[in-house]
Amino acid sequence: MSKIKVVFASKNRDKYLEIVTQFKGTSVDLIFGPEVEHINVQETGTSYFENALLKALAWSKALHMPALADDSGLEVPALGGWPGIYSARIAGDDESRIGLVLDRLKGIKDRGARFVASMALVLPNMSQVWLTEGICYGRIAETRRGCNGFGYDPIFMPCGCDKTFAEMDIEEKNGLSHRHIAIKALCDMLKSQNVLK
Repeated sequence: MSKIKVVFASKNRDKYLEIVTQFKGTSVDLIFGPEVEHINVQETGTSYFENALLKALAWSKALHMPALADDSGLEVPALGGWPGIYSARIAGDDESRIGLVLDRLKGIKDRGARFVASMALVLPNMSQVWLTEGICYGRIAETRRGCNGFGYDPIFMPCGCDKTFAEMDIEEKNGLSHRHIAIKALCDMLKSQNVLK
């Protein structure tokens, strides 16, 4: 099987390690962006799709190769959908970001939440852009639980589960996560058009 080299347009190694496993057995050879080049992209979009596309286009143009980008976030309806597209920017580290969400939810009974991930794949040789989205519904735990994963994983419990993402191994999380749903949709679309084997 001939492989298509695709750069993952992100400096987030945790996201890369989570996503690369989902391309096993396909013709995609996903490369971690910073191992090829250091590119800074300002996330000025007003949606996950816009930010993902900004990153994918910038990396593809700079490296003259296919690029895949993700933009994702946690949305809490009781907090008006906050933090949303600003999920990674409300504080300087994961612990602080988690602390802010838990603090704002003190005394609130409705702890429903969802993770959203938008994927943008730019294929410059074919002049194509592919966009998909994945959503995982769940709720916010009362306290941090587990030590796996990254971001808000220690406080997010998917619907029907009594564990947070951080209490799951990567295979279990990948079977449920927003990112998995978006990647599967992308692979299914590419296969249906004979772009990906």
